[in-house]
Amino acid sequence: MESFLSELENPLVQKDIIELGEKIAAYKSGELNEDKFKALRLARGVYGQRQQGVQMIRIKLPFGRVSADQLRRICDVSDEYSTGNLHITTRQDIQIHYVSLDRTPQLWAELEKSDVTLREACGNTVRNVTASPLAGIDKNEPFDVAPYADLVFRYFLRKPFGQELGRKIKIAFSSNDLDDAFTFIHDFGFIPKVETKSGVEVKGFKVLIGGGLGAQPFLAKVGYEFLPEEELISFLEAAVRVFDRHGERNSRHKARIKYLIAKVGIEEFLSLVEAERKAIQYQAEDFVLIPQGEFNEAPKFILSKEEVLNDIEDADFKKWVETNVVEQKQAGYFAAFVKVLIGNFTTEQARKLALIIEKYTSDEARFTIDQSVLLKYILPENLKAVYDGLKEINLHKSGYNSVADVTACPGTDTCNLGISDSTHVAKVIEQLIQDEYPEFIYNQEIKIKISGCMNSCGQHGLAHIGFHGSSQKVNGLTVPALQVLLGGGKLGNGFGRIAEKVIKIPSKRVLDIIRYLLNDYSENQLGDELFNEYYDRQGNKYFYDLLKPLADTTTLKPEDFIDWGQTEQFKTEIGVGECAGVLIDLVSTLFYDAEEKLDAAKTSLSEGRFADAIYQSYASGIHTAKGLLLQAKVHCNTQSGIISDFDKNFENQFQFEGYENFTDFILQINKNEPSEVFALDYNKRMQNLLNEAIKYRSTLLTIVENEKA
Repeated sequence: MESFLSELENPLVQKDIIELGEKIAAYKSGELNEDKFKALRLARGVYGQRQQGVQMIRIKLPFGRVSADQLRRICDVSDEYSTGNLHITTRQDIQIHYVSLDRTPQLWAELEKSDVTLREACGNTVRNVTASPLAGIDKNEPFDVAPYADLVFRYFLRKPFGQELGRKIKIAFSSNDLDDAFTFIHDFGFIPKVETKSGVEVKGFKVLIGGGLGAQPFLAKVGYEFLPEEELISFLEAAVRVFDRHGERNSRHKARIKYLIAKVGIEEFLSLVEAERKAIQYQAEDFVLIPQGEFNEAPKFILSKEEVLNDIEDADFKKWVETNVVEQKQAGYFAAFVKVLIGNFTTEQARKLALIIEKYTSDEARFTIDQSVLLKYILPENLKAVYDGLKEINLHKSGYNSVADVTACPGTDTCNLGISDSTHVAKVIEQLIQDEYPEFIYNQEIKIKISGCMNSCGQHGLAHIGFHGSSQKVNGLTVPALQVLLGGGKLGNGFGRIAEKVIKIPSKRVLDIIRYLLNDYSENQLGDELFNEYYDRQGNKYFYDLLKPLADTTTLKPEDFIDWGQTEQFKTEIGVGECAGVLIDLVSTLFYDAEEKLDAAKTSLSEGRFADAIYQSYASGIHTAKGLLLQAKVHCNTQSGIISDFDKNFENQFQFEGYENFTDFILQINKNEPSEVFALDYNKRMQNLLNEAIKYRSTLLTIVENEKA
């Protein structure tokens, strides 16, 4: 293992990779149970695939940012360890598939040589931080949110309190009030704002909390109309800690912040956050004003997009400029969106794209939430060269972000939870628009999004026209089907609308669904009426009646029983999903976990990371208490429940010197500033608690054994 770690300089990264290798060996030898191992590998971007024996690897790129060098490194890794294919996700990550578990440590080490990580790309963690791809070049932005997104990404990486949450945390930054990062469907969303206070402009954010899609979508609530920039980190850390302590643990379907807020209310949640801030080591005075970086090369001459278009004779190139190119706020520069069909491209294409990035841009591209690539700082005289280069690798298609630009998750291609196909459906829809509705290539108002199941990885809940995979029983056979949803989208400034279910229709009729909807809209819209305005005017029942003939299962043909891209009769094969992570409830492992966390706390203490040490000691106490409660057959679904139930069930068995009870004792975590003195004392007390718990359980087991004898 040392050979492939030798070039890495960061000891934390080396430790991570060594630990992954050791845990793989322990799992394969039977020393580590499957649930425990699954939690560990998911937090390191290693995700079980639909196909047995291979893994999907999720590569975590903050707000989709990638340099030409990093892109080449990702290509090298995909060629060596995977299939030479790349997939852009709606979280601005890159995924590769069919990777051997044994080779994941080496793969990770190779990526880290170019500062690319897998850490916390999956599992019950703070996931990748997304942001508007145009951040920093957007004409309408109050300021560049990219440095803030990067700060959040770096700060939360490997933070102890973010490793074993009830479920994942998703964070997004939009560049302006148009909200193209969809902050309203995230656990935490931020929209930049500027206020004038005492004659001075102050930067900050409107804060959205508790949004989410999935099977039960929630629109986020406004947490703060204006949060000063220097409070960004302390607010987020306090909020994540509150979720960690009070969020659901046992029922994964209820283990998101949106359910916690629905339970306690936004005011109580914010009150808990404010109370937690005392425990945060990062304070407002630690905030260093983030510089707003700009590309320094001055343009040779300045042209508007209209002036550029006037000089173009090539019809296809002109269409590409019209639909895929935008002017930057930096006068004289242009940005171009590279449309990637459902986010899938090859390493051969990616390497040539890296050359284009180096030659004609600022050497930084961004993967977008709609599965495309953004190239920045292109001079007008270089637009044709960029287009020609993209054409050579078949990435020159027009219609970015239009009706002809469909978003889709991998679906049944690789995902355990996929019910019916999403990728092939997206392809045939795009081809239909190109062939039969070319005028809609210029329509960037209607969005079509597809998920392979109801969990909305393809963001169907945000779509004007959305689909999610499903199935139907007809005469004892199973038919691949699509649930049709209409009317979703953003309203701006953190507000949005969730698409409504209309009707379920056999999958093979999806092209007729699109024809019915687009034809009806074109024929009956009033003036410049937008699609959602038309949907609202006509009503859900109107569209149900419109599409109902397509739902008739008495006219099914043999091919309707075969899903898109398949040759055999359809049957549902849903595995156990891993996106939500796993729960570990075995008493035999909880004390071991508690000891591990105490050891980690001692390491943090030696390195001066007192806040981390305090949290690790707290986590040890929670694991210890949970182990004892489970031994007593008391099941708890939140950390706060564990704390209160421990006092109810062990009031007389354990004493806490200087404190009235366990609650008072363990919740000193948010009543003290993270000093060295408190960190040392807190760690020592948690070690004593674990020692006493082990003795207590040992005594109980001895009594049981004696009774059996």
